[in-house]
Amino acid sequence: MFLRKFGIGAAVAAITAFTAFPAAALPKNYQLGFMPAASPVMEQIETFHTELVWIIVAVCLFVLALLVWIVVKYRAGANAVPSKVHHNTLLEVAWTLIPVIILVFIAVPSFRLLYFEAIIPTPDVHIKAIGKQWFWTYEYPGANGFTFDSLGLSDADAKAAGKPRLLGTDNPIYVPVNKVVEVETTGADVIHSWAMPEMGVKMDAVPGRLNHTWFKAERTGVYYGQCSELCGARHAYMPIELHVVSDAEYKAWLADSKKKFAALENDAIRVASK
Repeated sequence: MFLRKFGIGAAVAAITAFTAFPAAALPKNYQLGFMPAASPVMEQIETFHTELVWIIVAVCLFVLALLVWIVVKYRAGANAVPSKVHHNTLLEVAWTLIPVIILVFIAVPSFRLLYFEAIIPTPDVHIKAIGKQWFWTYEYPGANGFTFDSLGLSDADAKAAGKPRLLGTDNPIYVPVNKVVEVETTGADVIHSWAMPEMGVKMDAVPGRLNHTWFKAERTGVYYGQCSELCGARHAYMPIELHVVSDAEYKAWLADSKKKFAALENDAIRVASK
């Protein structure tokens, strides 16, 4: 029925979309919940999410049990003469206080998590992410800093590079493993949002404003994110590709990137001056 309704091609594409890229951190077919956490922030988000799920399940089962009990006990066949009770003070107090207690129980870990996300430890790496229509520009500041654009790959280029469709970029960003990375976001035109799910990061990039977030990748690998704020016609084509590497590989990438992007900037200046 599903195949007939939506088309065999679409169903096959949905099933096989991510199977060609097992090395990268990507969603799996029929996956429930989040992808595996790769940072302390995301680990705490997953823990809090699990706690909320169990609270929701308990509340739903309790309400269901009450409904079944009321339907059975107060059915017309068992109550030929209807009850004329107007209110019950104890019951009214209970159904007011119990939700309040549940909300307070939820609020404590929620505020603790928000505080953990907001307070940035002393960063080892600082990156500025500038959202533009429709790509990202990254700045690695410092005495020998550099700037580069990161554009999403076309379908053909992504396939040739062995990267997932709509997620691979021409110039990925690199960070060292087990280091605190501070990401400063802003927008050059409209509101964008820099989101990296497995790092527990989603921060708006607002024109004229600097927002700050952070993550600490606990394992090496390739991670993908996307702009998560509807920013225009090509919103779906401004992905984020993050490579988490060892310290030695990160230093080598920094050295190469300084030469590569400095040369591109000099070429652009020479062309503009002609």
